[in-house]
Amino acid sequence: MSSTVYTTAGLLIKVGTRGSELALTQAGHVVDALREANPEITFDVVIIKTTGDIDKRQDLAALGVGVFVRELEAALLDNRVDLAVHSLKDMPSSLPPEFALAAVPYREDPRDAFISRNGETLEEIPAGSRVATGSARRQALVKNIRPDLTVESLRGNVPTRLAKLDEPEGPDAVILATAGLNRLGLQDRISQHLSCSNFVSAVGQGALALETRVDDIATIAAAEKLNHAGTVLEITAERAFLDEIGGGCSASVSAHAKVRGERLEFSAFASTPDGQTIIRENLVDNAADAKNIGTKMGQLFVERGARQLVAGDPN
Repeated sequence: MSSTVYTTAGLLIKVGTRGSELALTQAGHVVDALREANPEITFDVVIIKTTGDIDKRQDLAALGVGVFVRELEAALLDNRVDLAVHSLKDMPSSLPPEFALAAVPYREDPRDAFISRNGETLEEIPAGSRVATGSARRQALVKNIRPDLTVESLRGNVPTRLAKLDEPEGPDAVILATAGLNRLGLQDRISQHLSCSNFVSAVGQGALALETRVDDIATIAAAEKLNHAGTVLEITAERAFLDEIGGGCSASVSAHAKVRGERLEFSAFASTPDGQTIIRENLVDNAADAKNIGTKMGQLFVERGARQLVAGDPN
C-alpha cells in the first residue's frame, strides 16, 4: 500500500479578490489567517476587476447571478490565481464541477443594518421617507414591513452608499450588511440591527467562501484549515434551500440558519418583488441534518408557489 507524499515548503498560492475596499479587507483577513495556519507557504494577493465592480449603474438583477464570481473563476481556470475569496452571498447555490468550495471561515454578524440620516429605526422613520438598497430581497422586505416608505435602488461600494446619506438630495436611510460595516470599522454608523428571523438575511451573508480548482489538492489542504464547522452547517442548510427554489443573490428569496449547540434554527422567506405577497417559515431541528433541513424547506416553498412569487407572479 502506497500513498502520495508532497511538500508545501516553498509553495506560492495566489489569492484572488475583487478590488473594492471591502473585498481587499476581507481578503487581507483571509491571507493573514492562511499565513498563520500555513507558515511554510507564501500567499500573494492578486486583484481581479469584475463586471459588477466596473458597471455600478445597472441593477445587480440585470447583471445576473454570480456577477461578482465569474471573473474570479475565470482567473482560477487560467491559473492567474489559485484561491478566490468571495462574499458567500454573491455565489450561486451550486458550483460548476471544475471548482471546489475549499473552506468557509467563521461567519461575521449576518444581520442587515439599517442606517438612517437621523438615527431612526425602520419602525420609527417617518412615512414617505426614502430608503435605498441595491438588493431585491431588502427592497421586498422593506415594502412588506413598511409599505408607506419609498424604496429606491442604490449601487456602489459601502463608503459610497454611506456617503449618499450626507448628500442634500440623498436618501433618508440605507440598508447594508452588518458584516461589511464591521470589517471596515464603520459599525458606529448603524442605527438598527435587523433581526435575521424577521428581516431574513441573504443566503451566506456574513460568511466568506474560499474557492479553488477541484484538482488543486495542495491549495485545498491549505485553505481547509480555516473551515468553521458551525458556519459550514449553517450555509449548507441555506444553500440547499436556495438550490431547491432556484433563486440567486439578486432574487427576493432567502434563508438564514443559526447553529446553537446541537440544534439549528432556520428562517426562510420568499416574496413578490413588491413585497405584497410573502411566504415565511421558521423551524428548529437537528443541526447534523442541515442539508436535509434546507432541502425540505425549499420543497415546501416550491409547493407553496415560491418560484412564481420570485418571478413576480403571485397566482
